[in-house]
Amino acid sequence: MKSISNIIATAALGLALAATVSSCEGHKELVIYEGELPIKTSTLYMVGDATPGGWSLDVATPLTPGEDDVLIFGWEGQLRAGEVKLCLSNASWDVPFIRPLTNGTEISSTDITDAAFAIHAGDPDDKWKVTEAGKYRLTFNLRNHTMSTAYLGGPDAPVIVPIEAENVYIVGDATPNGWNIDQAYEMTKESQYIFAYEGVLKAGELKATTDRSKGWDVEFIRPTSEGVEIGRNGVAADDFEYTMAPDNKWKVTETGKYRLVFDLENWKVSAEYLGEAEPEEPEQPEVPAGTPIETETLFIIGDATPGGWSMDDATAFTADASNKYLFTWEGTLNTGSMKACTVRDGTFSCPFLRPATDGVAISAEGVAEPGFIYTAGDPDNKWNVTEAGTYRITFDLEHYTITVVKSGSEEPEQPEDPEQPKDELMAATTFHIIGDATPGGWSMDNLTALTATAEKPHVFSWTGELKTGSMKACVASDGTFSCPFARPATDGVTISAAGVAEPGFIYTAGDPDNKWNVTEAGTYTITFDLENRTISAVKVG
Repeated sequence: MKSISNIIATAALGLALAATVSSCEGHKELVIYEGELPIKTSTLYMVGDATPGGWSLDVATPLTPGEDDVLIFGWEGQLRAGEVKLCLSNASWDVPFIRPLTNGTEISSTDITDAAFAIHAGDPDDKWKVTEAGKYRLTFNLRNHTMSTAYLGGPDAPVIVPIEAENVYIVGDATPNGWNIDQAYEMTKESQYIFAYEGVLKAGELKATTDRSKGWDVEFIRPTSEGVEIGRNGVAADDFEYTMAPDNKWKVTETGKYRLVFDLENWKVSAEYLGEAEPEEPEQPEVPAGTPIETETLFIIGDATPGGWSMDDATAFTADASNKYLFTWEGTLNTGSMKACTVRDGTFSCPFLRPATDGVAISAEGVAEPGFIYTAGDPDNKWNVTEAGTYRITFDLEHYTITVVKSGSEEPEQPEDPEQPKDELMAATTFHIIGDATPGGWSMDNLTALTATAEKPHVFSWTGELKTGSMKACVASDGTFSCPFARPATDGVTISAAGVAEPGFIYTAGDPDNKWNVTEAGTYTITFDLENRTISAVKVG
């Protein structure tokens, strides 16, 4: 027997034993019950987006016990299209629920008579499916475990009472502030009942609330059916309802500028497409490529991180005591994606530290590409943690690099330079670039010299014209081309207005003869840091 019936059955067994003793004394017959035992309860509730209270247990819809039989419960009212199940108590989701024998059993204008139901907690989470909105009479017989429905007619027109509100806020991924209810975007009050928004709506969903301070468990302004479209032709249906459930939302089909108006007196919505959206300017200026990122805080966020995608729970890094640009964190990462930011910005409009290409892998082998970029907006590139575990992550905000070490893994080794040790590279007093992208081409006699920085003699810079083409760098002229060269770890790493796709470099002679690829001609400032083996490029203007 299922959970609640087990309790009843145990009690019944005790009564049966008592009856057995009595029959022995008084020569009475033993009465044996077969089949389902009655479900004893004084309360019964239904929940679901088809019901008046939606999926909230706090406002679950009660059924009424019968006058002639208190184990036959009934209810009469309007059901929306959606799902429904029943429970004996609205105190917890862990209690047994009354459900259909088959998930998705339809409730419609075709009446149901004495259909058997099941009762159990947990999975499978079977529910009835109301396919036709309307007025119904529902009957649940807990004595014989059956249910019946009677369709009484179509739904009543909603009673429209003007909504008195000081503010209306729109929320959703189509709106400026996304699904952050605390930052739901405030509309403009144009008159007592008219509220308007004029600006960009993204492709996505939205609904509206009159009070963003109470969270999600309030009535929302929403369409009368799910997914009513807003697009170039306006809104597909102009009616709205003001209710907690079902959780219907408008669907913006095309990003653009719109004028969205809610009439709280007549429960009407209008939408006018005003044209294509202009490119968004980031709210915080982006740091030019190669410029050290000045910050006292750094956080990672994402479903791979301990705090998930919550800005309030973004995971904080610790700044290095001797180098303000180095930030480190050690802890557990899940499989999933992540990026980093310098502030806990609930609007998600701040610049993020992210890989130059989406999905760069983090695993026991470290990070697939050590460079990162620092940008707001799209493309929303993220690192992809492919192996869960404990990691130590370090961001270098001066040289735009990230290093990752998984516990139990070996520290990442620096590239070996058998031809010239690192201390010899650090001792260099000259440094040059060569290639068809440079002013001197591939001539060793016309190397383009960089200038050492006074404060940091191991940092060399040059500003000048680069053509589209390839380049690498060397300490001094060698007509044989057999000397070691500074070059990217993989061939064809791009240099463009976006900077250098991968900021690290190696210093080797021979093959593979990797080179940087300048994809946009123009005036650049090129900087090589021989100590940290990084290159940065900033396109002037």
